[in-house]
Amino acid sequence: MTVATLAGAIAVWSGAAAAHGKNICDLSSEWMLRSCQTQARAEAHLALAKCLNLTTAAATHACRQQAAADTRDALTTCADADEARDTVCSRLGPAAYDPVINPASFVTTVDNPYFPLTPGTTLVYEGPTSEGFNHSEFAITHNTKVILGVTCIEVHDTVQLDGVLAEDTVDWFAQDVAGNVWYFGENTGELAGGRFVTLDGTFTGGVNGAKPGIVMEAHPAIGDFYRQEFDLGNAEDLADVISLTEIVTVPVQPAAFTNCLKTAETTPLEPDLLEYKYYALGVGNVLTVDAHTGERLELVQITSN
Repeated sequence: MTVATLAGAIAVWSGAAAAHGKNICDLSSEWMLRSCQTQARAEAHLALAKCLNLTTAAATHACRQQAAADTRDALTTCADADEARDTVCSRLGPAAYDPVINPASFVTTVDNPYFPLTPGTTLVYEGPTSEGFNHSEFAITHNTKVILGVTCIEVHDTVQLDGVLAEDTVDWFAQDVAGNVWYFGENTGELAGGRFVTLDGTFTGGVNGAKPGIVMEAHPAIGDFYRQEFDLGNAEDLADVISLTEIVTVPVQPAAFTNCLKTAETTPLEPDLLEYKYYALGVGNVLTVDAHTGERLELVQITSN
């Protein structure tokens, strides 16, 4: 099928779906499933081509078996992601995700009580994980970046595992006049052996269909469910508000924070991922807990310069 033919098919199918009341969210999910399955099969074809060039029957047989297993795993992941997106659509409704970003509706500071960003402040988090001892720094810089006409505050976020840099990210946030903090993009990379091995998750609002999301609401309420970022197949984090009265004890002073906001954060890109994040008034994120392993990343220090 040529590109023109495929584009025509998409237009016809989308128009027919709309005419029959098909919601855009579900339709997007269906196309994402097809994309994922196509990619999985393309990887299988590549793997089988490589198997053909092995010199022994035993090696070829083992290669084909591995290719088949990898393809089954990939297709299962596609199905799991599709199920997760269906759940998202059932909660967010049928409309397309297309927030209106009006630069005049944004302010130059971020002072949301649950997510304040004061330039020069660094929040330090630590905790043992299965990958090593995690030391993370969330450094709010004096730098800014204009995205979609909005001046965003730049945050430099790093992760070290057993003292070795594993992730290096620059994030951009801005607050609207209502007090919601928007996530406009990130430049993120994972490292191994001192070299970047993937830039997955990198996105900038307004580029290649990527759109900002809300990282923190002005007035969170239990049951609120919202997109924190939107770049299909690359950045699809979501948050679910589940409590406003949590008590959190972490090493930083004061040791106990009361009336903390608790969110459950997920993404269809990793259907098994579930993190609980806790936010204290006037501070921001103080604790992240992996819901499956119980691993905790605790706020241990706040510095200013």
